Amino acid sequence: MKLTIDISKYPLAENYKDPIREFIDELAKYPNLHILTNTLSTQVFGDYDDVMEAIQACIKWSFKKYGKVVFVCKFLHGDLRPE
Repeated sequence: MKLTIDISKYPLAENYKDPIREFIDELAKYPNLHILTNTLSTQVFGDYDDVMEAIQACIKWSFKKYGKVVFVCKFLHGDLRPE
């Protein structure tokens, strides 16, 4: 089963750009994912299990490294990459 996640990260810190970039870099370590970024969010596409494993690990990593962070996620069934 394919999955699409639209995720936005809001670090509760003055320097917010580095934690966002590093979160995207962590996601990019998972070779089975397709990742698109824009100015508002990051979109992750792939097999359900692969996507969920990566998101779970990267959110946990982010909490451990940066403490208070807000994530807003939308989960959509299927691979909804723009063509």
